Amino acid sequence: MQEIQKICSEKKVILDKDLFENVSSIKNPLFLKALLEKLKSLSGRSFITNSFLEKNKKEIKYFLNNNSFENPLDKKNFYKLFDFSSDQTPKKEKKTQKKSLVKILSPFHSSGKKIEVKDFVTHFRKRYEEMKSFLEERKELENLVSINKLSLDKQKFSIIGLVYSKKVTKNKNIILEVEDLTGKMKVLISSSKEDLVKECEDITPDSVIGFKGVGNSDILFVNEIVFPEVHLPERKKGDFEEIALFIGDLHYGSKKFLKKDFLRFIDYLNGKVSNTPEAKKIKYLFIVGDLVTGVGNYPNQEEDLEIPDLEKQFEGIAKILSTIKKEITIVLSPGNHDGVRLMEPQPLLDEKFAWPLFEIENLILTENPCVLKIGESDSFEGFEVLTYHGFSFPYYANSIPKLMVEKTMNQPEKIMKYLLKMRHLAPTHASTQYFPLEKDGLLIRKSPDIFVSGHTHKSGVSYFNNVLVISVSSWEGKTAYQEKFGNEPDHCKVISFNLKTRAVKVLDFETKGEENEN
Repeated sequence: MQEIQKICSEKKVILDKDLFENVSSIKNPLFLKALLEKLKSLSGRSFITNSFLEKNKKEIKYFLNNNSFENPLDKKNFYKLFDFSSDQTPKKEKKTQKKSLVKILSPFHSSGKKIEVKDFVTHFRKRYEEMKSFLEERKELENLVSINKLSLDKQKFSIIGLVYSKKVTKNKNIILEVEDLTGKMKVLISSSKEDLVKECEDITPDSVIGFKGVGNSDILFVNEIVFPEVHLPERKKGDFEEIALFIGDLHYGSKKFLKKDFLRFIDYLNGKVSNTPEAKKIKYLFIVGDLVTGVGNYPNQEEDLEIPDLEKQFEGIAKILSTIKKEITIVLSPGNHDGVRLMEPQPLLDEKFAWPLFEIENLILTENPCVLKIGESDSFEGFEVLTYHGFSFPYYANSIPKLMVEKTMNQPEKIMKYLLKMRHLAPTHASTQYFPLEKDGLLIRKSPDIFVSGHTHKSGVSYFNNVLVISVSSWEGKTAYQEKFGNEPDHCKVISFNLKTRAVKVLDFETKGEENEN
């Protein structure tokens, strides 16, 4: 028991009573250490329950089957202890995959209630508590205390606070006012600490951050800033040669919709384009919002519409999507042009207008944002994909100094990295319209394998702490609105991801210089 407690302490893991009793029969410390690391990675937290292990048997079994241990009896005993299948090494014929299986992991958000002030209070309190739980696991935050526990004595300590305000003094010092559930205090970042000042530029109102330094109940002089950023220990690879494609911002119904190029893309999906043998491997097509251009989204939009009726827009694009071969699963989430409420999380597309899409058998409708799993098999836990249309992006591109200087509306993957660092899709209250759910629908609870977004009409691919970051281009020609703000959209680019090799490609379907007929 003492040895197990020592290992748990070393790995910064807390087990509930039932799970602790179960693992007490494990004799090999190396096996136990590896198991605890995996459980912590899966849960994203330090406190692990027996029920969590029961719910994640498939992922744990995959881990055990694909790692060698000094004593194979450890694995066998573990299977027996937790009622796992005794088939530790599945036969090849059993190593099957459910073709194009898509699992929606994020909860469906009910929104049929009147919003009151208390809902926003509850929303932010719950958000703080969840964010705090992520930051509490960071070893950098030593001597972590609540604000109301501080005295006037000078001491070294760390706090986790929600940023209430931010200002710069005459001496170029930065003073933040932060609060937790017990009180409010000031933290100071000295102008002499250039690295910290630079980090502080990333801090936006309402974000939850960890601060470490020296001070008392009046003020904390910061030596280190800790963000709640997402992180993956590795870049996973699937078992099968499958390809996922990512697109968005079709804006069907616009006079500038690039119909000829999009139909060329549909032909590619259906294997009708020569010298494209990889098309047979395509199993997933993600469309992340603004499927149609909508009606009344901005002043005088009617002048830009080829189809001035929302229902007919959906009818037209559904007719095209229905021609995609049924072996490809289409995953479709809404955007700000798709005739649903702007408040996020956005619900499924409205069946009143988008009913033709509901009749396409290989199409899955989701909310925005949404977390899904693809590529799961008997021997692979699958990839978790976070989809978000990106309506909050302009706020951060135009308010965070670093993002402003880099003109990130033309480099949206940098905005996405910023939000992964903050572990929230819209950390600032004013950055998007949102529904104040008790469980924040925009908080990133678990590090996804892939984060894909749109809205900026600009394609980009990058990595952040092993998370694949994908921004999709548009299928609408450059608009006067984009020209006004200096945005340079990409057209007809498709991001391709091979689940087995992790090869990422940008496919170009733009017929430059040729007329697109509507």
